[in-house]
This record gives sequence, C-alpha cells and structure tokens, in this order.
Amino acid sequence: MGGGSVVGGADDGPMARARVAKHREENEVEFSRIVAFSDGVFAIAITLLVLNLGVPADLHHKDLTEALLEQWPNLFAFGLSFAVIGRFWVVHHRFFGDVTGFDGRLISLNLFYLAWIVLIPFSSQVLGDHGSEKAAVILYSINLAGVVLAGAWMFADAQRAALTREPDEVARVTRNRALRIAAVFLVSIPVAFFSPSLAQWFWLALFAAPLFDRLVARRAVGAPPPPR
Repeated sequence: MGGGSVVGGADDGPMARARVAKHREENEVEFSRIVAFSDGVFAIAITLLVLNLGVPADLHHKDLTEALLEQWPNLFAFGLSFAVIGRFWVVHHRFFGDVTGFDGRLISLNLFYLAWIVLIPFSSQVLGDHGSEKAAVILYSINLAGVVLAGAWMFADAQRAALTREPDEVARVTRNRALRIAAVFLVSIPVAFFSPSLAQWFWLALFAAPLFDRLVARRAVGAPPPPR
C-alpha cells in the first residue's frame, strides 16, 4: 500500500477512493490549509452580519431611540444568523476533527458547502430589511436548508469513502438531525406564502431541538447523554 493512502482493500467503490486519498497525518500542512481556509470563510461570514446594522450619524436623542427601535428586524436577523453560523462552524469543526484523509471530491464538496455559508449575510440582510415579505423569508429558508443539505452530503460522502473515523451510529444521528433541521426550513417556505411572520417563528423550533434530542436520549438509556 502506498504511503499516501488511508486504508487498503479491494479496488472497488469507496475503498478504492480511500486508497488513493491523501492521509491527513502525512499531509498535515495541506490539510491545515483546508481547515484554515474554511475557518476564515466562517469568520468573514459571521463578521459581515454586523454590517447590516447601523443608524444615521446626525440624530438627536429622541430620534436615536426611534432609530434603534427600528433596527429590531435587523437585530433579529443578526441574532438568528449569528447563532446558526456559529452552530454550523461547530459542526464543521467537529467533522474535520474526525477526518482521516481527503481528496479532490471532499475539497469540492467543502467548497460547495462554504458557498452556501457566504450567502447567509446577504439573505440575512434581505430578511432584516424585508422580513414582512414572503420572498425574503423564502430566500433565507432556501439558504439555510442549502447549508444543511450540502453539509449532510459532505459528511455522508466522507463516511462512505472511509475518510472519517466518526462511528457509524454517530454519523446516523448527525444525518437525522441535519435532515430535521433542513425540513424545518423547507416546511417554512409554504408557510411563508400565508404568513411570513409565522414562518420566522417556525424557525425558533430549531432552538428546542437540542433539548428534544437530550430528552429522547435520556429516555432511551435511562441517564443523561454525555455532553458534546
């Protein structure tokens, strides 16, 4: 077996791909550049969110209070997008912590995933400026669903190609959670046609999902799950 392969085995399917993939430990510099680039994209995206906030400089006290109150839709979009990007970064960071090898396909899927991430500041700005319009809510829902589904595709692809040491059971739980999150955003699209405001409240169910997962795990094993 060549020094740059991840695992040996029959020259078919995922194992053939794993055989020719670059081993993380033997290509640490290249792997670190992939992770550093990804982290940089997340950092830029999360920083750009604050650019959607602002008030005119030449305001008096009473006008300033009113202007700040008028920022509520933008603050809502900022808080929501900051939370989801932060969560996406945590999941992405955890995924690459378990990656044992990489190839051109994994890099391409990662770029595709990051493309959806860098779109969030734009869709967040549109949501903040036009949150009462269904087009803004639909755009944001498509953006967030795209992030989740692209990430699930990348994680599943790495699992099939044996490029990660994440256990199959953990991968299954992660995939199911991602599909539930994507479903929330996709279901909110038809809701937005009737009530854009209701669709946005619908997203808040995502913050209750971790509590639901813990409750299910506690009932399944009779004890609290280990902290993640």
